[in-house]
Amino acid sequence: MTDRLRIALAQLNPKVGALAANLDLARKALADAEAAGADIVMFSELFLTGYFPDDLLFKPQFVADAIAAAHELVAATAGLSVALILPTIWQDKTGLHNAVIVADNGVITATRLKRELVNDDIFYEKRYFVAGPLPDPVLIKGVPIGIPICEDIWHTSVCEHLAMRGAEIMLCPNGSPYWTDKQHVRKNLVRARVAEDDVPMLYLNQVGGQDELVFDGASFGMEPGNKLVFQGKSFQTDFIVTDWVAGENGWTCAQGEVIELTSTDEAPWLACVLGLRDYVHKNGFKQVVLGLSGGIDSAVVAAMAVDAFGADNVHCIMLPYRYTSEASLTDAKDCAQRLGVRYDVVAIGDPVDDALHELAPIFGNRPVDLAEENIQSRMRGVVLMAVSNKLGSMLLTTGNKSEMAVGYATIYGDMNGGYNPLKDMFKMEVYRLAAWRNSHRPGDCLGPTGEVIPQPIIEKAPSAELRPDQKDQDSLPPYPVLDAILYSMVEEELSIGQIVAKGFDLALVQRIEKLVNIAEYKRRQSAPGPKLTRKAFGLGRKYPITNGYRDVTKG
Repeated sequence: MTDRLRIALAQLNPKVGALAANLDLARKALADAEAAGADIVMFSELFLTGYFPDDLLFKPQFVADAIAAAHELVAATAGLSVALILPTIWQDKTGLHNAVIVADNGVITATRLKRELVNDDIFYEKRYFVAGPLPDPVLIKGVPIGIPICEDIWHTSVCEHLAMRGAEIMLCPNGSPYWTDKQHVRKNLVRARVAEDDVPMLYLNQVGGQDELVFDGASFGMEPGNKLVFQGKSFQTDFIVTDWVAGENGWTCAQGEVIELTSTDEAPWLACVLGLRDYVHKNGFKQVVLGLSGGIDSAVVAAMAVDAFGADNVHCIMLPYRYTSEASLTDAKDCAQRLGVRYDVVAIGDPVDDALHELAPIFGNRPVDLAEENIQSRMRGVVLMAVSNKLGSMLLTTGNKSEMAVGYATIYGDMNGGYNPLKDMFKMEVYRLAAWRNSHRPGDCLGPTGEVIPQPIIEKAPSAELRPDQKDQDSLPPYPVLDAILYSMVEEELSIGQIVAKGFDLALVQRIEKLVNIAEYKRRQSAPGPKLTRKAFGLGRKYPITNGYRDVTKG
């Protein structure tokens, strides 16, 4: 048994279903680990399939191909000194498993099966996998090592069993998506397991966007005594190599770098940029297009897009109608120039007026209302989708969570698009991030430094500009009030009575609840966007469209 171990953690960005590409990533990391003199290299949860493959797991050929890819990586360890810990799907007579295989010198030396299958609003592992027994440690380089898989450490039994069976180090592969404060939640969890079992733990997380999920990396190691001994990059790939030494009090980290976590101010911006970048690139697009209205939401999305792809790959279009103010025209152009993007103006006056003329016999003498207003929004959607189709750019939509919560958006109009970076971000958070980005530029972002979002855009009253002198506040309460009610209603699931007890007007809360309920059908047809909170619409909050329940409490 050795008293020294060099352990490499491959914090990488796999793509779900891309078996060959993920295998290539793994081969390179295996070679890097060998070159670094590592004794062990570990990959993140279900690395070769990507996490999470959903109903691909019901396709027998996919399962067979994934297991064959795992065997290929095992064979690649022949002649190497580094041992492999590969999380993968695995099949035995009991069924399909979320598992890890351990391999050394071309041979599988052990398999371990995930015991605690996560079954929540995001992942439904019990739909696909059979739970394994309580796992025993694995002997690697003569050292008994516990390998709890992600959800296993959220329950005391698995790590406790591993420690009782002699595990001296815990290596934990994860597919843990980001949401606000998640990095600190993970750390507190690992801190608790390490304190209970008196065994150090190395926590490896993947990086990257997968549809509406963003994985933020930030892998780390913890020793007994609440010692953070290393920490990897947040929202970036990393290859972390640490040295461990056995002594009288167990294994300690002799060499490891602690990289500071992203701040709570910076993390949402990076999550949106990474989610946007990976969604666009992993789906085969290189460029994006969006409508730049002169308002705060589209300006922030444009800045995120430039940070994700660079100015040359972002196309902004202003689509004015007779109600578009001069200030909006000026501000949109100013924002585009600051970001350095291509900027075009496509007036929609003639096609909107032609549509209204043709519809006049059907509309008759009915008063002008939302029907006429929404034609403007839908015409903008037609133009933007035409540009997307012709130039091959993905259309981004720009509605925020506050608007989507109450249905303040036009389906088949401003909701058109392939991805929405602001989908899970309340309006006041959009304002906060705009101010933050004007004084900060994260190192991996491609946009310019300085004030990229003009101050007049941040200061002006928000408006859809679908009628003369329209303001959002004509239809909605001020956004600070709306966001506070929505946070209580959506994120905290409070009753009307509980929200009123916080000091809000009963009639207003009842109105907001009604708007939230009747807008569910719109949200079901909205573009995906990065999950930033526990209660993201869709992944985190799944209400029925046809829903007869109404909260009648009054406080």
